[in-house]
Amino acid sequence: MSDFSTSYSAFIPELWSQKLNKILEKNCVMMQCVNKNWEGDIKQQGDVVKIITPAEVSVSTLTSDSIEYSSLTPTSMDLEIDQKKFFAFKIDDVAKAQANTNILEAHLENAKRAIEEVQDSYLLAFHTDVVSANTVGSEDSPIELNKSTVYENFVKLSLALKNSNAVYSGVKPWVIINPTIESYLLQSPEFISAHNVADTTLREGSIGRIAGMDVLVSTNLSAVNGNYYILAGTNDAITFASQLAKIESLRDKDSFSDLVRGLYLYGAKTVQPKALAKMIVSAPVTTTTTTTTTETTETTSNP
Repeated sequence: MSDFSTSYSAFIPELWSQKLNKILEKNCVMMQCVNKNWEGDIKQQGDVVKIITPAEVSVSTLTSDSIEYSSLTPTSMDLEIDQKKFFAFKIDDVAKAQANTNILEAHLENAKRAIEEVQDSYLLAFHTDVVSANTVGSEDSPIELNKSTVYENFVKLSLALKNSNAVYSGVKPWVIINPTIESYLLQSPEFISAHNVADTTLREGSIGRIAGMDVLVSTNLSAVNGNYYILAGTNDAITFASQLAKIESLRDKDSFSDLVRGLYLYGAKTVQPKALAKMIVSAPVTTTTTTTTTETTETTSNP
């Protein structure tokens, strides 16, 4: 049996790595809503990136010539790269695939989509870090959205971010919704579609803007215990770090095929909880209408 480290001579790992890394930077919903300020050099699962957050500086009124100095103590937290994912597939001839740009791109696009599925779900789960002051609705009393109430509740979501001082000059808030919520939003007269936004600063893939927030749609924002968690925030909130650690190939001993596999490492941390907000929304109830047909038999008698 082939050893894990054995490399098939026709395989060019740099080619696959460079192309996959490049396309992973585009289009992914949550990748546009996080920062990578502390990505650093990640080589293996378990790497830890040290994050130093500066302390708040207070301003006092000068009442005499004597000035008192406050002691500043920056806080420290660890960003652990604790997520380890892989993909593995067979290909009839890896050399031909590398020579055929279309086939190579197709395989890498499929790998990209698979990585994005787990990555987006992982990052959207950070709604649990939202503080109670930035939460609209509750588990016991979720918001019931429809086309008439969607705007006023998104205004509350935007207001929560502003009241926590998360929105300042140069920072654009975002909000992630699913297709169900999108259907309500598209019927709201206050929603500004991407075609009507005056500037060109919308995030890639954004369908428009509401209450000052760029709106992005993700199918990974699914219902949990009958509720949806609509996540909003700014890019200051969550920091993300990832590394495509390895792509390699070996010959399949049981077929005339090559085996290609890749190892992807990543991790994230909420560094500014006040820069996140969420709305807890009740999932719409689908009603099934049953139509009962009654057949009437008419008997005609001949006189």
